[in-house]
Amino acid sequence: MNSHETTPGPAAGSRLGVAMIGYAFMGKAHSNAWRNVASYFDVPAFERRVLVGRDRDGVAEAAAKYGWAESATDWRAVIARDDIHIVDICAPGFMHAEIAIAALAAGKHVLVEKPLANTLAEAEAMAEAARTARGQGVQSMIGFNYRRVPALALARELIAEGRLGAVRHVRAAYLQDWLVDPESPMTWRLNKDTAGSGALGDIASHAIDQVLFLLGEPVTEVSGRLHTFTPRRPGAAGLEEVTVDDAAWATLTLASGAIASVEVSRVAAGRKNSLTLEIYGDKGALLFDLEDLNELGFLDATLPVREQGFRRILVNEPEHPYLEAWWPQGHVIGWEHTFTHEIRDFLVAVGNGTQPSPSFEDGLAVQRILAAVEESAAAKSSLIQLTPSARTTQTITEGT
Repeated sequence: MNSHETTPGPAAGSRLGVAMIGYAFMGKAHSNAWRNVASYFDVPAFERRVLVGRDRDGVAEAAAKYGWAESATDWRAVIARDDIHIVDICAPGFMHAEIAIAALAAGKHVLVEKPLANTLAEAEAMAEAARTARGQGVQSMIGFNYRRVPALALARELIAEGRLGAVRHVRAAYLQDWLVDPESPMTWRLNKDTAGSGALGDIASHAIDQVLFLLGEPVTEVSGRLHTFTPRRPGAAGLEEVTVDDAAWATLTLASGAIASVEVSRVAAGRKNSLTLEIYGDKGALLFDLEDLNELGFLDATLPVREQGFRRILVNEPEHPYLEAWWPQGHVIGWEHTFTHEIRDFLVAVGNGTQPSPSFEDGLAVQRILAAVEESAAAKSSLIQLTPSARTTQTITEGT
């Protein structure tokens, strides 16, 4: 950092100042988390100082509604402020790299929504900026919130404990149906210039991150296919070309030899937000569905055959990850709690001066797999090798 730039934290005894950039869907989810986190978890003191957006009236209305002290339209001016120590980026993907790199250079801790960026080059630049900033005590994290689902955090613990034995294969499917109707209008999410990709970057990034998170090992080979079922959709000036995928398929080989199949779609009729995971080992198996996010299915294959069968674990006990902060046993939590857990882990890491997880390097690892899927799809599902230098080590050290 240059001598005129800000330091990573506030003066002794003062609060961390938070600025959030973006106030639509993810901005609403993150605002809810920032509002609630200190009521349930022991975190460093902070203030929700400013919400940033491009529409002056819209962002002012959102700031008042979501509890931010003020609003602004110039993110560059905001990150230059001495009273801002954390920047939470909820803007569209094409803005991630510019904002994150500038914020890190200004000495601000950065949380950015997934995927890390729209292009591999942008993601690499962000990871490099994060490494440089880390040397100055400035932390950064990518927001893969499903790592904070208690049932999935428990699943990772069980796998790490060897309860599944050697994992052989994984099935991951993330299915939605909000684009089933061919008359659904164009949005920025259907334009490659603004979204980067379609279902691939939007929801396959989550599914792939779960494979890496749960198994804790890198991907070595990738094959994939992309498809757009509705090539044109109604826009402001008539039909507009859809330049991203509606659905994607991938097969991943992991370093251990385990195989993961990934399927994602935004045209799966009847599926609203269904992330399903099946993990099969030689000593057991796990089942999970985001639409029943408080439950984890577990099969112990070491039991006598006459006793085997999937059992339902209701993940609501204080002994389960994150749940000591919430309700009495058996009282379920929801999707929004994953963001509260995410903000909790980020704040604790910033307060401790430690690297939060997942890091920008972890986000880069996912981005490289997404790029390999695109490369494979363009070459008619050819097998793409990921070199060792492209297999970013997962820095999974979740605090609960």
